[in-house]
Amino acid sequence: MPLRIPDKLPAIDILKEENIFVMDSSRAHTQDIRPLRIVILNLMPLKITTETDLIRLLSNTPLQLEITFMKLKSHTPKNTPIEHMMMFYKDFELLEKEKFDGMIITGAPVETYEYEAVTYWEELTGIFTWARSHVTSTLYICWAAQAGLYYHYGIPKYPLSMKMFGIFRQKALSPILPIFRGFDDYFYMPHSRHTEVRREDILRNKELTLIVESEESGVGMVMARNGREFFITGHLEYSPDTLDKEYKRDKGKRDDVGVPVNYYKDDNPSEPPVVLWRSHANLLFSNWINYYVYQETPYDINEIE
Repeated sequence: MPLRIPDKLPAIDILKEENIFVMDSSRAHTQDIRPLRIVILNLMPLKITTETDLIRLLSNTPLQLEITFMKLKSHTPKNTPIEHMMMFYKDFELLEKEKFDGMIITGAPVETYEYEAVTYWEELTGIFTWARSHVTSTLYICWAAQAGLYYHYGIPKYPLSMKMFGIFRQKALSPILPIFRGFDDYFYMPHSRHTEVRREDILRNKELTLIVESEESGVGMVMARNGREFFITGHLEYSPDTLDKEYKRDKGKRDDVGVPVNYYKDDNPSEPPVVLWRSHANLLFSNWINYYVYQETPYDINEIE
């Protein structure tokens, strides 16, 4: 089944060129199907890029998904046209009485700030709390993963002397979990962060399960509440050229950012990137939708609690 997304969203034309079938809201209304409702809180600065990246991955499922984009009332993005935000995004206060089968909360460029110093922290933590009773399963990505672990479970973050930047090999520690159905023994995940959470803090908390780890990049993925919460410290959703753009943006401007590891052919920035994570990214998002959203959510969405 195709994705059901807002009419005229820029991602529609981009993904159609990639032969990914998406359905706008007008056509979807003609189908008598109860779609899974997925809400995305997009905190990334380049929102159109992130929308496209996530929709590309969510499209790899036979289920029909209805995508809603949420925004914060307490924060005005600087890198996305206000017209786009007004047309495609809804404030949390307009959605807080609704329920959703799944939720994705993205990273944000605020990781070097203390959590409480982030201007929208109060509104964001209200959404974290709301999700526990209004969403069947929530994916927290990168900074949102660190923020969610801190808010819900008291897990601290630690600054890194050099940015964790590149493509790092990961190992699933609980390979029998449905989220890893079809995974190889090892897989790769992009990382782009200046802070980290540490395994010893995760292991001390009995409510958390460390399910992915890397010898190079540390904690990769944490599960809580039997899969109602996943915290992913990397960016499986990234496009092939995202790290390249970040590297060229920061080159010569920061002394804590090097060439992304295991990314360019022969580690040469003049060569094109080598994509090592695409297949497992598609598989993880499909498994999440199938086993932790579709298989667990009630048919009557109002019964989510």
